[in-house]
Amino acid sequence: MSRFGGARFLTSVASPAQFPPDDGAEVAFAGRSNSGKSSAINAIARHRGLARTSKLPGRTRLLNFFELAPAKRLVDLPGYGYASVTAAERESWLPLLEMLRARTSLKGLFLVVDSRRGLTEADQGLIEWAQAGSGLHVLLSKADKLNRGEASAALRAASKRLGEGAGVQLFSALRGTGVREAQDTIAAWLSIAPSGSGGQ
Repeated sequence: MSRFGGARFLTSVASPAQFPPDDGAEVAFAGRSNSGKSSAINAIARHRGLARTSKLPGRTRLLNFFELAPAKRLVDLPGYGYASVTAAERESWLPLLEMLRARTSLKGLFLVVDSRRGLTEADQGLIEWAQAGSGLHVLLSKADKLNRGEASAALRAASKRLGEGAGVQLFSALRGTGVREAQDTIAAWLSIAPSGSGGQ
């Protein structure tokens, strides 16, 4: 049985009025378009179709809420970077992000970064956004594309840039690398009891 066996889609949010009640605890996921964010959510939740994946950048256009357990949620944020969305649409996300950050239920942000690219200036805004009010944990995704030396170098570079204010790890949805570590971080932030099932 999956560690988060009760995971299910909850709601999509396009305006502040559509947010679910600000109770319980939630963790947000952000990342550049095609960073592997949706695949990471599916791998961590052990639910293949929970978050929709696509080879087309910018597929996630709304804030999508998923429930892992009663009053325990994940929030999938729109991808940023080279996504083919209009400037007006990007502007419409800003009040949603600000409302999300103001929620007392938000416990942390997972930032999904392609390990081959590393942290970029485009990621800096999300890093500052998260560190201003909640926890930050970086997943260096697609680590299966790197050899051991490249992976170690990517991890060192990200750790140096982030400093002590954030967690960082290698991650591969394809091979399951780092899934258990990511689950443990989410479980701690959401106050979900540890489980021996659903790891790597």
